[in-house]
Amino acid sequence: MLDPRPFHILSYGTLLGVQLYQSFVSGIIAFRALPRPQFSALQAKVFPTYFALQTALPVVVGLTASRGGQTLGVSGLLEPENQYKVLLPLATAFVTGLVNFAVLRKLTVDTMRERKHQETHDGKKSYDPPPHSKEMMALNKKFGRLHGLSSLINLVTIGATIFYGVVLSKQLE
Repeated sequence: MLDPRPFHILSYGTLLGVQLYQSFVSGIIAFRALPRPQFSALQAKVFPTYFALQTALPVVVGLTASRGGQTLGVSGLLEPENQYKVLLPLATAFVTGLVNFAVLRKLTVDTMRERKHQETHDGKKSYDPPPHSKEMMALNKKFGRLHGLSSLINLVTIGATIFYGVVLSKQLE
């Protein structure tokens, strides 16, 4: 049987690396370097892949979790000693990634489309200095709430991933 430990470490490292790089390096550099329309276009292409990885990789990490080179499997993940340290953080990362991927991303994109339509109607960009129409102010507020919620959920996902990394590091010899 194939030893799952290298796959476990590689999938965990990929998960954490993607999260930290997208959240704290790539996104910030792109925001500072690109004009807003190009930044939005870039993020619209990056986020589906990012959120898909953030959803799928915790599953891979869970499926490759092992004890002594033997995969834990679902029953092993459900054992009392693994529920809090392994299953909970990985399930949290999966669920929060899935919420961003399947729910918040769509709501945010829909709101961005509504703002684009309103920009055409108002003859003014959503990010131009005020004053804005009541409709645009409402859309900007909605976008801000969705973006803030998505960012908060992203931080929870990263926190769960780091928590699991601490658990994992304690298993190293």
